[in-house]
Amino acid sequence: MNNLIKAVLTSDEALALKEIIHTLSTSDKQYFLKNEILHAFVNYCNQFQKPSHFYHSSSIGKLIQYTHELILDDSHYWFLLRPWLGSQEVWRVSADLTTSEQMSPKALLEVRDRLVHRYQTQILEIDVGPFYKTSPSISDPRSIGQGLPFLNRYLCNEVLADSQYWLDVLFDVLHRHQYDGIPLLINDRIRSGAQLSYRVKQAIKLINQRSPNEPYAAFHASFQELGFEPGWGNTAARVRETLELLKRLIEDPEPAILEAFVSRIPAVFRVVLVSIHGWVGQESVVGRPETTGQVVYVLEQARSLENKLQEELKLAGLDFLGIQPQVIILTRLIPDCEGTLCNQRLEAIEGTKNAWILRIPFQDFNPTVTQRWMSKFEIWPYLEYFALDAERELLTRLGGKPNLIIGNYSDGNLVAFLLARRLKATQCNIAHSLEKPKYLFSNLYWQDLEEQYHFSAQFTADLISMNAADFIITSSYQEIVGSPDSFGQYESYKSFTMPQLYHVIDGIDLFSPKFNRIPPGVNEAVFFPYTQTERRNAGDRNRIHDLLLMQEDPNIWGHLDDVDRRPIFAIGSTHVSKNLSGLVECFGRSKALQERCNLILVTTQLHSQDALNAEEAGELEKLHALIHEYQLDGHIRWLGMPLPNNDLAEAYRVIGDRNGIFVHFARFESFGRVVLEAMVSGLPTFATQFGGVSEIIQEGENGFLINPTDLEETAQKILDFLDECETDGDRWQTISTRAIQRVHEEYNWTIHTNKLLLLSKLYSFWNYINQDSRAALSRYLEALFFLLYKPRAATVLEEHMRR
Repeated sequence: MNNLIKAVLTSDEALALKEIIHTLSTSDKQYFLKNEILHAFVNYCNQFQKPSHFYHSSSIGKLIQYTHELILDDSHYWFLLRPWLGSQEVWRVSADLTTSEQMSPKALLEVRDRLVHRYQTQILEIDVGPFYKTSPSISDPRSIGQGLPFLNRYLCNEVLADSQYWLDVLFDVLHRHQYDGIPLLINDRIRSGAQLSYRVKQAIKLINQRSPNEPYAAFHASFQELGFEPGWGNTAARVRETLELLKRLIEDPEPAILEAFVSRIPAVFRVVLVSIHGWVGQESVVGRPETTGQVVYVLEQARSLENKLQEELKLAGLDFLGIQPQVIILTRLIPDCEGTLCNQRLEAIEGTKNAWILRIPFQDFNPTVTQRWMSKFEIWPYLEYFALDAERELLTRLGGKPNLIIGNYSDGNLVAFLLARRLKATQCNIAHSLEKPKYLFSNLYWQDLEEQYHFSAQFTADLISMNAADFIITSSYQEIVGSPDSFGQYESYKSFTMPQLYHVIDGIDLFSPKFNRIPPGVNEAVFFPYTQTERRNAGDRNRIHDLLLMQEDPNIWGHLDDVDRRPIFAIGSTHVSKNLSGLVECFGRSKALQERCNLILVTTQLHSQDALNAEEAGELEKLHALIHEYQLDGHIRWLGMPLPNNDLAEAYRVIGDRNGIFVHFARFESFGRVVLEAMVSGLPTFATQFGGVSEIIQEGENGFLINPTDLEETAQKILDFLDECETDGDRWQTISTRAIQRVHEEYNWTIHTNKLLLLSKLYSFWNYINQDSRAALSRYLEALFFLLYKPRAATVLEEHMRR
């Protein structure tokens, strides 16, 4: 960046930079973000009639593209630059544009504090950077989120450097493998790595004498004498394959061989999925609007995990020992359950043999608060005690310690951290959505927002849990490091200030192999293409058809003048970020869309008095106002009722029957479960270009990306597609077929679960090698928990006690 900045300052382009900064400064602001900076540059280019290459290829054009923040103070201009994804540089330029120098992140944090008049000379600094220096690191930003293949290659390279060390590590890992004190894989008859290598060859000779289909039980005794215990396979053929993999791993290690061998090792028997604040149940209680997606995700993941573990342990031959997998969704018990089962301690998960929802109540500091559902922003004082109570319940229910604990969202990840450190289990984090980047300047103005959101506790919890996790699963690459135009959710924790509380100098290593992009799937037993008529119930189809298009109900607004118009379908919560009001306004402004289409909305509420909070009530009122303003009666149907999954799935298919389209108009979407549901149902889908959806949809191939801030452009894009469908009779069907294929091939729970279990095994193996470095980081994070998190949570509890 040094050469680029000098190229601007020492040329005529410095005048352009001065003019752009002057234009920005006239707004009486000092802090500017990328979109404002770009807008000022575009206006400058237009005003002075600059050619297109000046905007794209000039030095100042490149500098502006790299600039994500600009702060103006009395004597300097501060630039936050991103030379490439996952990398940030701070540069200070003198106000006369004659000198520049690179500054530390700490210096920028101090400038930000001064900007909001909350600077103090001494402040706690958090820096986790030194703890990652001894760990392997990804060098290519394009490989961020691909921790599994990177770690495989790294471990194999370690073998090539010291084969004897690798052999000893393999021996140690296999030798300590057990289930509740029962030895698995190898026993004390094998006492070293060298002996393991020799005995593997003996075992292969022995197994070659057996019929391929001979069950493990038939040769267990002979195997045990050689030093081998159950876990290699359920038949002679399966055992031979696993031993051959180990032999190849010892003699000529390769990443593919390591992955294949580790995937076969039975190392995960008990799994806990932590999802605290959701209204966690099945069918009728799959979360509140703010948590529905998370609860559906966790339920489907639990089913898939339990089914996969049943298959794995059977193939490993562990039914010989009667070992059965167990999966538990850990959540809170809500005494005031509003007629649901959320006050029931244990609930079996449908479609599984050994999976349950286990609910633990919050301790009753103030029953008027803890007996009821509470917002995700209020939950922090109860998590430590919840984790202690849950530990006792889990050990009793599972009959032993879990091997893998998966946290969900900020609160679930913190509980996963507390449980994993006490139970010595592998910890996995899944954020779903981090709040910090969703609320602009939420860290900078945290004191002003504290009473409503308690961000000081939440952001501290995020820092602790994301660094404590053995591995992190994200649904998209952008969730980690964003795009060239925007920061990723995790990247927003790299360096930030909480004025008068602490400075984060380095909050997370984005290049750590702990990050893994593993998108979720869709429950294809429920959500399937509209063309699979043999799987559909005619009665349900007619019922949902009438519900969407004609039926009258107190919770349905609007009638359709012409039910044969092509339907535009949208579903979502009435949270402001989902931007359903933006879609209604887009539709209302376009007479052409109204002439050719009907708009059908499905939300959980219809009236503002039913909203859960003021923000949601405001969005509902705005929707009604827009419908009235644009006189959309006759063109819109709005269902304000929660639909069970089976009915929702049929709703997608009914829209497909009528060659409709699906629109997801969110301002930002970290992933987009509803996008997958619509696509697998066969609906051509138009979805926000901001966030992880851009990794699902391939523009013009299997769907379309839209800018929800540009209503005219979005309406025109939909109209262009409708025109294409009229001129090419196969266009709608082509996009529909490709959308279905995209989900089937890339977004399914089988792929997700296979990779998740492989990650758990491999990172457990890696942590055994890297335990010294992990121990130091763990102590640092525990200090943050006791010195920072607990006092912040205590202030929330004080508020609750006054209610």
